[in-house]
Amino acid sequence: MLALIPGRANGGAFIQVVTAERAYNIPYDLDAYQKSGFAEVQIGNSRFLRSGAELNIQTERLFLTGSLQYHNPTPIAYDIMGPFRYLPMECRHSVVSMDHELEGELMLNGKAIDFTGGRGYIEGDRGRSFPDRYVWVQCNCFDEPCSVMASVARIPFAGMRFWGCICIVFWRGKEHRLATYKGARVLARSGERIALAQGKYRLEITLKSPGGHPLFAPDKGDMTRIIHESSNCEARFRFFIGKKEAFDKTSRHASFEYV
Repeated sequence: MLALIPGRANGGAFIQVVTAERAYNIPYDLDAYQKSGFAEVQIGNSRFLRSGAELNIQTERLFLTGSLQYHNPTPIAYDIMGPFRYLPMECRHSVVSMDHELEGELMLNGKAIDFTGGRGYIEGDRGRSFPDRYVWVQCNCFDEPCSVMASVARIPFAGMRFWGCICIVFWRGKEHRLATYKGARVLARSGERIALAQGKYRLEITLKSPGGHPLFAPDKGDMTRIIHESSNCEARFRFFIGKKEAFDKTSRHASFEYV
């Protein structure tokens, strides 16, 4: 498992790397950051594209080189923010690919890791600050093609705050979307459980000992806030359509943030 987070803020550019064991933050000057399109970024000698990644990070703490190719991406039907994309928001989320095939090998601190045959996921954030309180879960490591992303956050809007949610369950070739703008209700939100309901849909996520590694996050345009992300925690996902349980799946490779 490897998470790659390239970005820029007021103070400069950065690449954050999360492994199962720890997280790294590699700072760069702002002029090292180049953006050539949506979800396509170059920072220093590393490139992050829709079609793959070319990595060349060599510091005292982290040596990460090699390339990955992404095949058969799974985009979502339309912007995950829905109509909220037209409103002033402190953070705008995007989902580029819910699931895709991986090919390639990376060298991480002297260890060769072959990702060929693995699965990938791409999302992004734009804005000045993350929500002050939120829960986020993502997983696409199951016994059959399936990918889930769910987030519940306290959103500032028009001088007040409300709890909103966005969620995609991509299962058996079909997208199921739960979101505040579609009438979804947040039934539970904590460091151990998320539950959402919307019409005929219900999603329950239970996490076991998520823990997490420290990451930098934006606060008013600066990467000064510390959050924690678990990139390899155990989670159970139960999805209901009507009165029928569509699936009950457990994975040991879910990503999770709780703030």
